[in-house]
Amino acid sequence: MQLQMTINSVKQNIECSPDKKLMHILREKNCLSVKSGCEEGICGSCTVLLDGAPVPSCCVPVALARNSEIITLEYFSKTSEYRVIMNGFKKAGINLCGYCNAAKVFAAYQVLTLKKSLTREDIAFQLQGIAPCCTDQDTLINGIIYAIREYSTPGE
Repeated sequence: MQLQMTINSVKQNIECSPDKKLMHILREKNCLSVKSGCEEGICGSCTVLLDGAPVPSCCVPVALARNSEIITLEYFSKTSEYRVIMNGFKKAGINLCGYCNAAKVFAAYQVLTLKKSLTREDIAFQLQGIAPCCTDQDTLINGIIYAIREYSTPGE
């Protein structure tokens, strides 16, 4: 089956079985930030933005990504939002392990783009299901709060 999608701002035509997982397509396209971990949507190592929302690409049949925009961490890492998130993480003392970076960064991005005031509990809700392999949830929430403050401060 021929499918069209945009991967990291490049339109692509993909020839594959419609039930093949998006993670495998991205790995074949040399998107190495998409890691193969649990392959059950739990660890977060394969997280990508699918039409702006973080998803575990190991659980997404490529047919569901047809005509969608997929952003991987290596592409996202060139954005100003990424720099803001990483500054927030640095202020909180977070040193990402390399395994779950995409899940944590894209969860922070999702919170940043909600455009509303969130409590710690609201942020914790947004982080449900993210593996705590390199930092605890409270520290991650602190990093996201620092990022929100920088992101919403005009002129900086």
